[in-house]
Amino acid sequence: MLRLLRLLPVLATRLFRSRRDLLLENLALRQQRAVLKRRHRQPRSGPSEKLFWVILRRLWFGWRQTLILVPPETVFGWHRAGFKLYWTRLSRHRTCAGRKCVSIELRELILRMVAENSTWGAPRIHGELRMLGFDVSERAVLRRMRKAPRNPEPAKRWATFLSDHREAIAAMDFFTVPTLTFGVLYCFFVIAHGRRWVLHLSVTRHPSSLWVIQQLREAFPYDSAPGYLIFDRGTNFNEEAIDTWKSFGIQPKRTSFRSPWRNGVAERWIGNCRRDMLDHAMVVNERHLKRLMNEYVRYQHEDRTHLALAKETPAGREAAKTSDAHRGIVSSPRLAGLHHRCDLAA
Repeated sequence: MLRLLRLLPVLATRLFRSRRDLLLENLALRQQRAVLKRRHRQPRSGPSEKLFWVILRRLWFGWRQTLILVPPETVFGWHRAGFKLYWTRLSRHRTCAGRKCVSIELRELILRMVAENSTWGAPRIHGELRMLGFDVSERAVLRRMRKAPRNPEPAKRWATFLSDHREAIAAMDFFTVPTLTFGVLYCFFVIAHGRRWVLHLSVTRHPSSLWVIQQLREAFPYDSAPGYLIFDRGTNFNEEAIDTWKSFGIQPKRTSFRSPWRNGVAERWIGNCRRDMLDHAMVVNERHLKRLMNEYVRYQHEDRTHLALAKETPAGREAAKTSDAHRGIVSSPRLAGLHHRCDLAA
């Protein structure tokens, strides 16, 4: 009696099921029965069986209830493997699409034109190639030009200029500092190449060219201007500002495009400032940033050693002549404890 009662729900569900579901269930059970009839100790599904279950999964929503040989996750794995195999075979037989590849001879010709005509850009070289009958895009020419070997002579001449006139060179630059209220402050500084001495530093929210001119007037009073001033191609350093600097007796030296190494002293100072302090502080406003930067400049002049100065400080910090292990070492905090200066105890 209990058995009959258990069969009643199954019978009721089968009465309300459609003929299509019954046929698909019957087909699924027959397929698994055929696999079980094989002589293998552990039934394995071949490619045809895997394809059957992948297709059945797409056609029938109740395929999970009749699956007994493998878990449903295995069928999903078969489907992913078939997807991968399908696109792998398609990728082996690629059809030619888009522009043709640039031949080796054409690449060598582009590099030769770049070497022989150092002032030519991509449009000029592309025009010459079109005159020679080559079908190549200007973008492809530009990509090849970026891979051309650079001439080391300009870099050597610039390095020689920096080393020979380091005592008469100053550099200036801007860098941005985010604030607590998601604003942006601009920090302007002028640094001397000789002893890495920061000659001037200021902070503003609106760095115009007139503001930069006034900052340089404050940086070089009473005919104390250096012989050369290095700066990048920022819009703040326009022709009006350059003419004003020339009136101070300064020879302006603007760096090339995408060449931060030409103003390496200023760029290195910005990196040191970020790593030593700004990356560990949250700036509130202009007054706060100016106080932090003044403290950092004091720390850099008096305490921080520099590789370019033979590991000395810009202010000429005196080194101990003899080291005595029995004497104590006193550490003094700098920049709110971010760094410490070590001195021998008295």
